[in-house]
Amino acid sequence: MKNSVSEQSFYIESEDEDEEKELNKGEDDGNDSDSSNYSNDNRQQSKPNSLNTTWPQSYRQSIDLYSSVPSPSLTFLGTPTLSRLSSSFLSSSLTRRHTPEILPCAAKPLLPPVEDEQQPQQRRSSRSLLPPHPSRKSSLRKSTKVLHELPVSRQSSYGQAVVNGMNVLCGVGILSTPYAVKEGGWVGLSILFIFAVLSFYTGILLRHCLDSQPGLETYPDIGQAAFGTVGRFAISIILYAELYACCVEYIILESDNLSSLFPNAHLNLGGYELNSYHLFALLTTLAILPTVWLRDLSVLSYISAGGVIASILVVICLFWVGLVDKAGFQSKGTTLNLTTLPVAIGLYGYCYSGHAVFPNIYISMEKPSQYPSVLLTSFGICTLMYAGVAVMGYMMFGESTQSQFTLNMPQDLVASKIAVWTTVVNPFTKYPFSIAPVAMSLEELIPSNHRKSHMYAILIRTALVISTLVVGLSIPFFGLVMALIGSLLTMLVTLILPCACFLSILRGKISQFQVSVCILIIAVGVGSSIFGTYSALSKIIQSLNS
Repeated sequence: MKNSVSEQSFYIESEDEDEEKELNKGEDDGNDSDSSNYSNDNRQQSKPNSLNTTWPQSYRQSIDLYSSVPSPSLTFLGTPTLSRLSSSFLSSSLTRRHTPEILPCAAKPLLPPVEDEQQPQQRRSSRSLLPPHPSRKSSLRKSTKVLHELPVSRQSSYGQAVVNGMNVLCGVGILSTPYAVKEGGWVGLSILFIFAVLSFYTGILLRHCLDSQPGLETYPDIGQAAFGTVGRFAISIILYAELYACCVEYIILESDNLSSLFPNAHLNLGGYELNSYHLFALLTTLAILPTVWLRDLSVLSYISAGGVIASILVVICLFWVGLVDKAGFQSKGTTLNLTTLPVAIGLYGYCYSGHAVFPNIYISMEKPSQYPSVLLTSFGICTLMYAGVAVMGYMMFGESTQSQFTLNMPQDLVASKIAVWTTVVNPFTKYPFSIAPVAMSLEELIPSNHRKSHMYAILIRTALVISTLVVGLSIPFFGLVMALIGSLLTMLVTLILPCACFLSILRGKISQFQVSVCILIIAVGVGSSIFGTYSALSKIIQSLNS
């Protein structure tokens, strides 16, 4: 290898450089034939594919934070000691610079070969290449073999892949589906099922793009293969913008629900009074801030994986309040509302914003052939949950339905309290995983002579969190912001770009029917994006001026 690990990692301790260089030298001399062959194969394959190491290099490991959250299992946990678990917290995270966010293989080309010598039929997952602990030279040398063995133990099963898919799809969007029915009417609910079918199909298209040539592993990789470096940059920026916007939504969500629980809370700061909404937005930001400083997010990974359980629990609470506690059911609702239908389009589109993670889920699967079935199961379960909540919520609250149905639920009921507090707790674990990819991409832009200092990373992450607070306080409209994200960004990521990349990469190899279907989906995505974005922006401006 020409570049040592220390030249590519974001944070690396100088005392470890000699050990790593010695290890790399040993690999180059052929001491580890597997690693040497792997590097040679990389160099050979990078030339014909013209896929160079370009920004963002951190995309794979950052998005793997989503796709690598498995359902709890003893084989994944291993036998961690108490000290090992405690080392994941803030004190260690700011001083120990070898972390799951930084891969020791960063000196290798960004797009490794698809096939492994020991597993010719399976893709090598980037998240399997976790850094060894640089305590001793002997352990560092032994780690080269461990790195090649990790893909077997860390590949996800069918069930884990389904859980990961549901964890990505079934997020805070489920809270706004009753509001979407209010905005679009009962007929507008059909848009949810249309988007489900189209999104499932474009998820399959991403798989065909990944299989089209060796080395493709992520969405930006697909963009680079389809449209060159410009495509990689454009797709990466869109994906990061979507993640950043989701973090803004989390701030608004926390403020809305906590201020509904404690409406009389307020605070005086130097003559300036903070009402309950502003107070809880500030407190939420202060509570979240230490979690984004963590370089090792494994502490939060299992809690974040409980997002599926949290969504199911909130759904159960809604049905309990409606069917057991007999709350609501006062309105039949409207059949179709054309004036606000574009807002409903954006809200329904937001529900299927998981395509950024689908490629990572695919390459991490033990049996990639099961990927269509995994998508079908994940989309099917999530769509049924979305539709059930939409129907039940709108039937219960009618035209008084708010942007989050938890705000409509009677606060004196136990089920309502469970739903609200579950909604409040969940974003605290989701926020760090959403902002981490954005932060890591910006950290790549730090000058190389300053990358050893972790203070720059802390400043970047702190600035990002504060900026989400400012945006959340400036545009405190949960439903309208969600509609804007769903119309402007999710339509691009979910419908337009997968079809465009598929047509570009596989042109001349697909049937005319497939071309026609892709063009139709692009047209639907463009139309929905234009009308939804215009409607959401106009309503936001109108709300700000009122």
